[in-house]
Formats: sequence, C-alpha cells, structure tokens
Amino acid sequence: MSGRLIFVTGGARSGKSTFAEELARSQGGRVAYVATALVADEEMARRVEKHRERRPKDWATVECTGRLSEALALAATEHDVIVVDCLTVYIARLLPLLGEETADEATEAEACERMDRELDEVVAAVRSGGAEVIVVSNEVGSGLVPAYPSGRLFRDMVGRANQRMATEADFAYLVVAGVPLDLRALQATRFPWRHGD
Repeated sequence: MSGRLIFVTGGARSGKSTFAEELARSQGGRVAYVATALVADEEMARRVEKHRERRPKDWATVECTGRLSEALALAATEHDVIVVDCLTVYIARLLPLLGEETADEATEAEACERMDRELDEVVAAVRSGGAEVIVVSNEVGSGLVPAYPSGRLFRDMVGRANQRMATEADFAYLVVAGVPLDLRALQATRFPWRHGD
C-alpha cells in the first residue's frame, strides 16, 4: 500500500500543530512524531517541551538530526501514522551559511536545488512507505519582508516547498486562528471570467 501525504500549513501560533496531532489521533494505530528542530537555546528547549507534554505518551518520537527522508523511512517500518513537525525548521537546516548583507545568485540556486532534491526524497519516502504522513509547515511569506538576503531566501524556499507539498499531498489544509480550511475543497477549478466558461 502506498503511503498517503497530508499537508498542514498556517502562520505562527495558528493551531497547525494541534490540528496535525488531532488528525493523527483520529487515524488510530501506532503514531510516530518526527521532530526536526535542533535545540540550540533555552527558548527552543521550552517550545520542544511544550510540544512533548501535549502529545500522547504512547507516541514514539524520532529526532530528525539527519535527512528527513531517512527518518520517515525508519518511522514507517513500525508506525501507521507519522507527524512531521515541521518542514520549515528542516528547510532552515538546508540553507548554506549566508552573510546577512549578501547572497549571490549561484549560492541561492544551489540552496534551492538542494531543497528540491530533498523534497523529491521526502515524497518518495512517503509513497514507498505504508504510513500516513502528516507534514506541518509554516506560511512564512504572509508576514514581514525579511531585512536580509538570507532571510528572503529562506522565505522563498519555504514558499516553494509549501507549494510542492500541497501539490503532492492527498489532502492539504491551511489553519487560520485555529480553524482548519480544506484547500482542495476551496480550490478554484473554474475561472468565470474566461470566455466559454
């Protein structure tokens, strides 16, 4: 059986992780939580701990310190449902060390190519495993324009990744103020201003 991909996105504190966890609970079966964050300071440690406290005790946690596709393949061997939280943090780890003032086009192109290859592997890992995979990501493009080239590159990469995941996903949701919106149901399929429609 081919794995199923569910994509959940939204702004900061929109309720997207809570919704993804509710989806996982509703599926039943063995659940694995793939955590992509690397704890680098006290604030991140507190955030991670809050997420842990909210999750059921019987969920397995897989710390993704390497490639996401490998973590997914490992988790799929023993679990029916996998929650990946979050893709945005994982993409941040793919960025080269860019200076705040400059980021040349070759470096940007290389970063985007690397991300595209990673996403190819992630989608392949989802489809080749038998688990339902719920991928959480942030809508970072809806906020302020970053002041530095590296921040703008990150925003663009996340936007590009979110488009790819939404296209590949069997189901895609946008969470706004705690309310999940089914993007497939809301998707425009007709363009009434076109002649002949």
